[in-house]
Amino acid sequence: MFDMEQWIEFAKGPLFAFAFLIMILGLARLIIIQAYSLITGKGRRLMNAPWRKIFKDALTWVIPVRHLIPGTKFFSIVSFLFHIGIIIAPLFLADHIVLWEGFFKVGLPSIGYFLADFLTLFTIACIFILLGFRFLSGRHRSMSTPMDYTLLVLIFLPFATGFLASHPSINPFPWDVMLLIHLLSAELLFVIIPFTKLAHIVLFAFDRISAIHWQLRPGAGDEVAKALYGEEAKV
Repeated sequence: MFDMEQWIEFAKGPLFAFAFLIMILGLARLIIIQAYSLITGKGRRLMNAPWRKIFKDALTWVIPVRHLIPGTKFFSIVSFLFHIGIIIAPLFLADHIVLWEGFFKVGLPSIGYFLADFLTLFTIACIFILLGFRFLSGRHRSMSTPMDYTLLVLIFLPFATGFLASHPSINPFPWDVMLLIHLLSAELLFVIIPFTKLAHIVLFAFDRISAIHWQLRPGAGDEVAKALYGEEAKV
């Protein structure tokens, strides 16, 4: 029977490697499927595609100010900042970098504990705001599925337990319990990423070349958004 320390070591070692491998293989499969579909089904369109415009439009999504839809601007801004938090904090926290170096021999710059704490709390706040919109706003509630709520809760768990585990003075629970829950909840996210909408972390690029993938003529997406939401809307 494992004691708590052995469970933690198992979660940090073999289980982490297994969950990360599932995520990498699952995302690679999706990329291959999307690329194959794009090349085989849209080969001629690829040759004649307006690539300069496509890349220019794709770059506007790095900071998607021009794509904010009237009536949902605050929700969209919070969602954008939320994505920054869930990417930067897990990748560049010093304690996580030790794992990356141990498994992949890759060194990453550390953001420091103060910034990591800020991003963690900020991301948690964004989660509550997004949940509030989905519960209280009729527009967002009508477009939300049970999985949308579930994913926000599943993302909340590793952030909240990680913060409590790293701050024993305010943690009302046993440190080792918080650390184990943090590890297991993070690894659960690794496993489900390729099978949920979280996969857009790699499929994002395919979404941005809709002029080819969806066989839309250039500018068609903006015209649809304008018809639905008004002159200021962009997609």
